Amino acid sequence: MVINKSKSAFKTIAEVADELGVATHVLRFWETKFSQIKPMKATGGRRYYRPDDVEILKLIKTLLYGNRYTIEGAQQYIKAKGLKNLLGNDEIQKDFFGSAEKEAPTSPVVQEKAANLNVAALAKVADAIAELKALRNKLADVS
Repeated sequence: MVINKSKSAFKTIAEVADELGVATHVLRFWETKFSQIKPMKATGGRRYYRPDDVEILKLIKTLLYGNRYTIEGAQQYIKAKGLKNLLGNDEIQKDFFGSAEKEAPTSPVVQEKAANLNVAALAKVADAIAELKALRNKLADVS
């Protein structure tokens, strides 16, 4: 089933893997090798990728698969050129939530907990939407 999401919506690891045409374990591996990939994680460990994360992953895929760089070569290339220069300034969002940056707590622990709450809330909404769609499909089958 194809779900049309906003360009600014968070994506699950499965959605990103499908979009890039790679397996989910490849994305998890790249996450260990490229410090620039920082998906948000819910308390259960479920990953949610921001649009910027997806753009970085597309760049890494191009470097590794298209340009045939090694992992180390891609790391050095990104470090030498700079991520903002490679993706363009428009691709790197300063803050996904806009003006919330000014109100963000200063403590890293508090920031991490706030991020987890936001991801957890998004996960609950996504689960509710999926449940509603399943119910809609059941109702359509009954009709």
